[in-house]
Amino acid sequence: MLRFAPSPTGDMHIGNLRVALFNYIMSKQRSEPLLLRIEDTDQERNIPGKEDEILAILALFGIEHQEHQFQSNNLRFHRAMALQLLHDKKAFSCFCTPETLEASREAAKENKTAYRYDGQCENLRAEEVIDNTNPFTVRLKKPSESITVKDIIKGESTFAPNDIDSFIIMRADKLPTYDFACAVDDMLSDISLIIRGEDHLSNTPKQIAIQRALGYDRVIEYAHLPIILSIEGKKMSKRDDASSVKWLLEEGFLPDAISNYLIWIGNKTPCEIFTLKEAIKWFDLQSISKAPAQFDIDKLKFMNREHLKGLDPKELSRYVGFADEEIGRLAKIFLDEVSTLKELRVKINAIFAPKIVPDEFKEGFDVLKKLTLVAPHFDDYDSYESYLIEHSGLKGKNLFKPLRYLLSGSEHGPELNDIYTYLKNYLKEVAK
Repeated sequence: MLRFAPSPTGDMHIGNLRVALFNYIMSKQRSEPLLLRIEDTDQERNIPGKEDEILAILALFGIEHQEHQFQSNNLRFHRAMALQLLHDKKAFSCFCTPETLEASREAAKENKTAYRYDGQCENLRAEEVIDNTNPFTVRLKKPSESITVKDIIKGESTFAPNDIDSFIIMRADKLPTYDFACAVDDMLSDISLIIRGEDHLSNTPKQIAIQRALGYDRVIEYAHLPIILSIEGKKMSKRDDASSVKWLLEEGFLPDAISNYLIWIGNKTPCEIFTLKEAIKWFDLQSISKAPAQFDIDKLKFMNREHLKGLDPKELSRYVGFADEEIGRLAKIFLDEVSTLKELRVKINAIFAPKIVPDEFKEGFDVLKKLTLVAPHFDDYDSYESYLIEHSGLKGKNLFKPLRYLLSGSEHGPELNDIYTYLKNYLKEVAK
């Protein structure tokens, strides 16, 4: 089984969506189920409604999961396994106060050394533990040997015992830390492959140490994805609008185009434009670059335009607020100028909205508008144009400039002949 494990603490980041896409693809390739695990144990940071938002986004992108669980529902297992580790003397109760620990951190900072727990509670006598009424955490004992993480993308990384340290697995409030809950949950679900961001690479040896201490001997495969950088070369944060999947969707990027881009970026793909279904056939985790990938909004716009061009006209029509194949075909002729649905809706809405016309062409516009409202139906543009010339007496730019405003709501745009071809059945509505 594979798993996608988001936390309901904010908008879904494109890095998270990329992780979800890769897990979905690999689950399909390996014919293994995909688990959606909502990591909701951080009650203070959880945002109501975010779980539903995660589910909606996954559905929109066609990322299907076979199981769905909340990490908080496994709390009884987290506590039971922590007690087992204490019983087996592979973990210990730590009564160090936050002030004591902070003083140790400051001392390490002054000495310019990495902070490590000094082990003062590790060898307390049983009676000292029993008689102590102060709040305590539970720490896993530092492993006795180095732990090597074999990563499909990054290769091998070895962590010495001192790098891993005697870290906390249960907080004083008797809730598990991220690493402990994650390690236990992956055991319970029999996870075979973990795909996640490289910011979790330092967590991996800790989670392996937890599983080994609990006697879990299944070898889990890992793939840590390089981070996505902003155009400035910095790690994308919540301050970058484009880092939010929700923002991209609101801006008019298609789910298929976003998926295409996130699979393509930092990868060796057989072609540039493809669907998620097509990617399942050839995707290879080993082809992912070890280096960070740089987000390029212009490249995403190009891909989005290509996916818009490939849409069925009737489907595209619905995206811009209609249900007519001809309006979909009309929308497609604007794709040389725009690249998102938001921009495309502006173009189509301008055609049907009241027109704002420069004073220079206002008189001619009013004449053409009145003629169009009473004109017979013409199947071709040339006949319509001839009718206007004959009854208005206008010619040259005095004809074509106001006519362009009438048919498109803009001074510039596609050829009037092309616009008319798909708009001829709507002329009366356009000229209202």
